[in-house]
Amino acid sequence: MKYKMPEGPFEPTWESLKNYKIPEWYKDAKFGIFIHYGVYAVPAFGSEWYSRNMYVEGSPEYEHHLKTYGEHKKFGYKDFIPLFKAEKFDPYEWADLFKKAGAKYVVPVAEHHDGFAMYDCSFTRWCASKMGPKRDIIGELAKAVRDNFLTFGVSYHRAEHWWFFHEGMKFDSDVRDKEYFDLYGPAQPESMQPNEEFLEDWLLRLFEIVDKYQPQLVYFDWWIEQPAFEPYLKKFFAYYYNRAHEWGKGVVINYKLNAVPRECAVFDVERGKLGDIDPIYWQTDTSISRLSWGYIENDIYKPAKEIIWELVDIVSKNGNLLLNVGPKADGTIPEPAQKTLLEIGEWLLINGEAIYGSRPWRIYGEGPTKGNVGSFSEKEVIYTDKDFRFTTKGDILYAILMNKPEKDEVIIKSLSTDLTLYQKEIAKVEILELKGEVGFERSEEGLKVKIPKVEKLNYPITFKILGR
Repeated sequence: MKYKMPEGPFEPTWESLKNYKIPEWYKDAKFGIFIHYGVYAVPAFGSEWYSRNMYVEGSPEYEHHLKTYGEHKKFGYKDFIPLFKAEKFDPYEWADLFKKAGAKYVVPVAEHHDGFAMYDCSFTRWCASKMGPKRDIIGELAKAVRDNFLTFGVSYHRAEHWWFFHEGMKFDSDVRDKEYFDLYGPAQPESMQPNEEFLEDWLLRLFEIVDKYQPQLVYFDWWIEQPAFEPYLKKFFAYYYNRAHEWGKGVVINYKLNAVPRECAVFDVERGKLGDIDPIYWQTDTSISRLSWGYIENDIYKPAKEIIWELVDIVSKNGNLLLNVGPKADGTIPEPAQKTLLEIGEWLLINGEAIYGSRPWRIYGEGPTKGNVGSFSEKEVIYTDKDFRFTTKGDILYAILMNKPEKDEVIIKSLSTDLTLYQKEIAKVEILELKGEVGFERSEEGLKVKIPKVEKLNYPITFKILGR
């Protein structure tokens, strides 16, 4: 394999890579947009795993495919590519929407498990610049995102491609056709470790993405924790971090499970979160919809309030939220997703002071509502008027009240005079949305804060607490 390691401070060893520092831009950003956009948006059925599940005999996708498109030998996944035209894709419309949503970084999937690259890839004919849209979706979006002063990243899911189409080898389907092996292959069993040829190709494609698009974030899905990937991961980490050193930019790698040592990158929790403040910065990724990451018909979209609750809780625990949207095949973002994003943005316009650039307090919060902890633990959680989350910025403490109280006052027990959590005298308390001071009284019971009877208050609301 021919490549030259860029000069820089990192060597391809975990010992060297543990010297990595998470950049401040990422810790300040708090909120990013993830994008699952690909050929799987054409069938728009089941999930973004349609490409695999359509070949799993007896699955809903398999039956749907037979009924809708016919036999897999005659109409396979490859035959969706000409239907994937992205005719309404406008990267500047996307970037404008994400900016209005309050996001600070944008991470489209450059290649999903299906093996169809959404960028101009020199290693395959199966990419968006040569087939389907015949546009460099990733390149166009990178420019639009940066033109809107947002940070650009990419997600790379090719690791799973090793086995993703294996089910199609078990019956008479187009996956068996040698003419399409360069799309569907290797199509090996998941129990088998990838070989050197696959791993080298996996790595070279990554190098090309880094050099061509200069992303400041690279997100990896699961399966890179497989033993065969370890030497290649070390090479990529050193390559990418040294490239970033050349660029003079801070970069981030997201990983899951136990794929790499914690000090070497940013740990990501899929559809879940951590239960407390973690001293090492981390991230949650979840989708704006409940059923799929890619676009499907009749998906269920989360309300903005639920996502805002998640964002606040995650930020209070020293993390970021990467929120996924799945555009339609034509390149438009579904209306329910747009509505939710704009409502999140409206909330952040008022309360973003307590989010962006903030850091955790001594405790993340108080109240009865904890939520689930760990990957794939996500469920609907209703916060109460007893639930607060805390953030800080310099000498300012922010207490975010998660839900509307029944009375016109609330008590923040963590700010009791009997506790030593907040040792200053409280000089004033403001509600960010009202842009004004409110009455308060501090005692051994806690900080009792008056809430004016203003109908427009959009919960969660933020108390800005200043001491002296």
